[in-house]
Amino acid sequence: MERLFGTDGIRGIPGEYPFIPSFLRALGAVVSELLPREKVFSPNGSAPKILIGRDTRASGPSILKNLALGIGSRMKMIDCGVIPTPAISYLVPHLKAAGGIVISASHNPAEFNGIKFFDSQGLKISGDLEQRIEKAVKKSSALKLLGKPVLENGEIYEKEYADFLKSIFPAALDLSKITIVLDCANGASYKIARPLFESLGAKVHCLGVSPNGYNINRGCGALETGPLKTAVSAFKADIGIAFDGDADRAVFCDEKGRIKDGDFVLAVAALRMQKCGLLKKQSVVLTTMSNVALEKFLSERGITALSVGVGDRHVTQALEKNDLSLGGEPSGHIVFRRFLRTGDGMLTAVETLAALAESGKPFSRIIQDFKPFPQVIENVKVSSKVSLESLPHFQEELKKQEAALKGRGRLFVRYSGTEPLLRIMVEGPKLNWVREIAKKIAGAYRQDVGANSREKVHGQG
Repeated sequence: MERLFGTDGIRGIPGEYPFIPSFLRALGAVVSELLPREKVFSPNGSAPKILIGRDTRASGPSILKNLALGIGSRMKMIDCGVIPTPAISYLVPHLKAAGGIVISASHNPAEFNGIKFFDSQGLKISGDLEQRIEKAVKKSSALKLLGKPVLENGEIYEKEYADFLKSIFPAALDLSKITIVLDCANGASYKIARPLFESLGAKVHCLGVSPNGYNINRGCGALETGPLKTAVSAFKADIGIAFDGDADRAVFCDEKGRIKDGDFVLAVAALRMQKCGLLKKQSVVLTTMSNVALEKFLSERGITALSVGVGDRHVTQALEKNDLSLGGEPSGHIVFRRFLRTGDGMLTAVETLAALAESGKPFSRIIQDFKPFPQVIENVKVSSKVSLESLPHFQEELKKQEAALKGRGRLFVRYSGTEPLLRIMVEGPKLNWVREIAKKIAGAYRQDVGANSREKVHGQG
């Protein structure tokens, strides 16, 4: 049986295993038993609290109901309703809860859903705890429900999270001269984003704020930035910001309609924090997907890049282990550890807008000498994640192209931890060249297993 947990919790299609009632109830029961053992905040011997949030998918309430039936009366459940994933990360330690659950498939299409777990510190649970949960759920047979579940309405806590975000913005600044286009992906940020940035003085135009349960991330948001670029031009905005479905990531668009990903944001943040004396150990955590030009840019300014595996949890773990203050991914998961110990799209937007307001420059010119190499990501749809080492044509082509790129670019191949995709990332000095390399590797993979692919290009304009 395949592992239940991927790089960001459990993902799947509601109605199909593991997103079926019996599994979800067993999962709730196991989590309610194991999570409080990690570190319990239960004043006066009362049941420990667990916070639960979700995005706008139609399947969310049903998943919540079945998890709650499994948890039963073991824990006091606070239902925060539709709320960004990072809000749960913030609120869990703030409210002294034993942990948190977010029902979301983040950037995935609406037909998917997912479940993420946070510990009492607001961090994604450890790999060790994931394995123990997985082992216990797979051994579970007949489930004995213990007590009627108690769900307390916690929608009021969204305001506490919004107040926290607002408090981060420097008191001496405002956004009164800045026009923003926000794309909320018809997701978890659709209620909170506009009021937040208007309260900081900005003029705000919104996209993706009409969720119907089935349109999250569809033609909008951080992965579909065409509407954002069009709106920035139409409204003559100073900046565009797109969140994904659960708002734990953000990508940006400058006033000229050019997308700026997480690498650009990290460059801006690192220089600002270095100037303010807030960049611990003059180091930043990046992943293997970051553009090689970012490492060079940072190095030239005395900043060391620590590279880790893909996934915001790996970034967070490296930040915690090395006591660093900044890290992130090109996808837009950025961790400002001084404020929050997980990636937060709206916090990233607040910090980036503060840097823009301080600079007095157009967003396109906030840093002018960071020029990423062209990067192509070929996403190959797969029916199963077969061992890459077992594919002869693929391995032959991979070695051939790695040799061609040596010293001039780089190549990275991996299965997605959240989608049925093989990701082929190629980076080098010329777009047409890296595009051809990516297509050759994808072709060799298809020759071995048969698959479809789609391409994304980064580092242009």
